[in-house]
Amino acid sequence: MAKKKTQEPQYIFESSWEVCNKVGGIYTVLSTRAKTLQEKLTDKVFFIGPDFWEGKKNPLFKENKTLLAKWKKSAQEYDGVSFRVGRWQVPGEPIAILVDFKPFFEQRNEIFGWAWEHFKVNSLNAYGDYDESLMFSWAAGKVVESYYKFFGLTKEDNVIFQAHEWQTCLAALYVKKYVPEVATIFTTHATTIGRSIAGNNKPLYDYLPAYNGDQMASELGVESKHSVEKQAAWNVDCFTTVSEITGRECTELLDKPADEILMNGFENDFVPSPTAKFSEARKAARQHLLKVANTLMGTELDDDTLIVTTGGRYEYQNKGINVYIDALNRLRWDDRLQKNVLAFVMVPAWMKEARMDLKVALSSKKHNPVEYGAIGDPRITHVLHEQENDKVLGQMNWLDMYNRPEDKVKVIFVPCYLDGNDGIFNTHYYNLLIGMDLTVFPSYYEPWGYTPTESVAFHVPCITTDLAGFGLWANSLKGQQVYSEIEDGVKTVHRSDYNFDEVSNVIRDTMLKFSQMDKKQVNAARKNAEKVAEKALWKHFIKYYYEAYDKALAKRDERLS
Repeated sequence: MAKKKTQEPQYIFESSWEVCNKVGGIYTVLSTRAKTLQEKLTDKVFFIGPDFWEGKKNPLFKENKTLLAKWKKSAQEYDGVSFRVGRWQVPGEPIAILVDFKPFFEQRNEIFGWAWEHFKVNSLNAYGDYDESLMFSWAAGKVVESYYKFFGLTKEDNVIFQAHEWQTCLAALYVKKYVPEVATIFTTHATTIGRSIAGNNKPLYDYLPAYNGDQMASELGVESKHSVEKQAAWNVDCFTTVSEITGRECTELLDKPADEILMNGFENDFVPSPTAKFSEARKAARQHLLKVANTLMGTELDDDTLIVTTGGRYEYQNKGINVYIDALNRLRWDDRLQKNVLAFVMVPAWMKEARMDLKVALSSKKHNPVEYGAIGDPRITHVLHEQENDKVLGQMNWLDMYNRPEDKVKVIFVPCYLDGNDGIFNTHYYNLLIGMDLTVFPSYYEPWGYTPTESVAFHVPCITTDLAGFGLWANSLKGQQVYSEIEDGVKTVHRSDYNFDEVSNVIRDTMLKFSQMDKKQVNAARKNAEKVAEKALWKHFIKYYYEAYDKALAKRDERLS
């Protein structure tokens, strides 16, 4: 029998709360993949995001008032939806449509009623960001409908609409109802229930088959978000997620296996390419890190110091920040350690301002750290609101970690966004990451994990876990039965609900092992990290998206017939 012809889209609409809005990993997924799609479907790829800038300049969006101007006017006059059209300021510069969703709040009750009547989405117990997200989602659906009808598109045009996360689920349901010729895809990057279970310190993995998603949604107060997410999973043409581990969540908590796994690729165009330029950037980063550390702590750590970091969102347990600090404390007391270790926690917290005493000391050419000594609390670079309640500092207090002169392991908390304007480092995170020797991301809940991906892109070996999608994938490169080691560029640690001590010990031992490696071994590990990063580029992972497009279009054809 002849093989069925694979279908490809001619138009793609994608909607996410993070279009032109840098919040987390989904921004990286969309913004780095945009170039690959734009190269194939020039200006027939449209990213739909929320417009809440209210007259303020959005540095990620450049409006173009002549682009699609006739349609924009028609949409406002006849379809009742208002938006701005322009270019997303990322490689590829795809068309971005930022929607004004606020007017739809007046119709909120009617919209929620529609969602219940047609798809049994329960909005009764909604609170917080649910209303805002669904009004945006409704507006995004109307944008797709308006474009489709204004330009007279048909089934033969193979239009795809892809919704990301629960915030845009209603758009997928709207499109299915009113533009059935459009094939719909929903991608959950983390299930509402899975994240809630993990975030509430409940064991997720050992009990996963026993959990009832609807029951847990009620218990944890996320019924409405779970409801719209579950209905989208069941009603779209192709339901997808980002890793095998999140796929298990979908099966158990949404009662719906994913139709396709869309692993998160990236582009490495932010990494210095010529060897000389890379070496220069790495050297500058190390000097910068050591200067801030020495000034803060009154030390004279040199370039032989092992520099380590962790980063990401401030999810203390889910990101494994607690086990990272614990492992550093265990390393601090290990007699086998013969090298100074400078460890950073680069996690944005409730930051008030940069420390003025540190700013002054860094700007003074006459300041001698060793003569002057430590400046205030030698463990933190910025002032926090309610600093006494901070979890990182609280754990360090509990473990008696105060960066004393005799400590071989010193830990510095950088509780801000490293966007170039933090007041202390005043450079981007990537400009510091390149100077690291090792990174540690011992996640408990991590559907994918861009922080380790970024690490290996800069040739920095990393430690992660098999509860992170990236860790599982990286481990598969070595073989299912053999865990990867730091010499491979990525060390994948087995993690479960109850093996905190084991994970902490493995991280300690891996950091110790790395500190004892000679220059040739370290360079080999760095080269292997670079090789892992190359395998995660979008040119390798985009094929999974085209498989999902094909499945969605085939399901649409079946549905319409």
